[in-house]
Amino acid sequence: MAVYKDKKRGTWYTSFPYVDWTGKRCRKLKRGFLTKKEAQNWENHFKLQKANSLDMTFEDFYGIYEADVKPKIRYNTWCTKEHIIKTKILPYFKDLSMRDITPRDIIKWQNIMRESINNKGKEYTGTYLKTVQAQLSSIFNHAVRFYELPNNPVRVAGPMGQNESDEMKFWTKEEYMKFIPTMANKTYSYMAFELLYWCGIRLGELRALTTADFDFDTNMLSITKSYQRIKGEDIITKPKTKRSIRKVIMPETVANEMKDFIDSIYGITPDDRLFPVSKSYLHHEMDRGVKESGVKRIRVHDLRHSHVSLLINMGFSAVAIANRVGHESEKITYKYAHLFPSIQGEMAEALEEEWREGFYVG
Repeated sequence: MAVYKDKKRGTWYTSFPYVDWTGKRCRKLKRGFLTKKEAQNWENHFKLQKANSLDMTFEDFYGIYEADVKPKIRYNTWCTKEHIIKTKILPYFKDLSMRDITPRDIIKWQNIMRESINNKGKEYTGTYLKTVQAQLSSIFNHAVRFYELPNNPVRVAGPMGQNESDEMKFWTKEEYMKFIPTMANKTYSYMAFELLYWCGIRLGELRALTTADFDFDTNMLSITKSYQRIKGEDIITKPKTKRSIRKVIMPETVANEMKDFIDSIYGITPDDRLFPVSKSYLHHEMDRGVKESGVKRIRVHDLRHSHVSLLINMGFSAVAIANRVGHESEKITYKYAHLFPSIQGEMAEALEEEWREGFYVG
């Protein structure tokens, strides 16, 4: 290996030729290593990455995965993925060779994750464990598809966690009507919860709203963006999916409340966010309202579930509901299947009638 001692600085450096992705011959120089071994290890890792050799460590391949995948997905999606990988996956696999990681290694990691606890001192939920394993599997899938890894050891090891979500919680209309008067003394909180419950929008969509998104002549609300607070920065992105870009007609009373709310904000401009509040603020406000009203505690996101369940109870179809909330109708049918009224009895009666008509023909 081309490793040398820098006598002036008392450190080590490496200088060697390599071929870049275009086929051009280049030279790499890296200084500042405290020991000869550190310099040799760095050179070896660099050459393995450039050669796309799966003898490289998992941590080195993660660097390649990041470079390949990060530009293709939403910034906030990558940040979520990155956090899971760096806190739940890299600490265990980082020094192992990609080629040598076996299903047995995956199973050992799964068992560690199942016994781990979160920052609240509780075990991770099944749905969260499933999400964590999906991130690990996506890295190996990338290696299989593009870097000739023979197989994905995560698939061989089998699933971790559960496919179905924890029990879905939501408020009935009666519960919401008990809760909302407790917000009357704080206009921002009141209007935030009104839009979340009666329009079924996501929290990120709410926090991105500006006056330009409202047309009070038609009571129309345009959902075109989402707000996230990521690594201390305000980030405005496109909504979660293409179907999330939509127009929602507000109930007239809610539209009138919203117009009065906007008119009361001094100096508001078309580009100013109407709800510059944090997630923790709304969680705190929900805690306050639940305590005062006596209704059960749900998550802020569960207001969206509450909106969907209300529409189902009112008799609207999965397709109509999906268009309003920016979902696929198949997902609405699957996710909320237990809320839709059963029509099996009606089907059986209709089929019985058809049978009778057919039997007595002629």
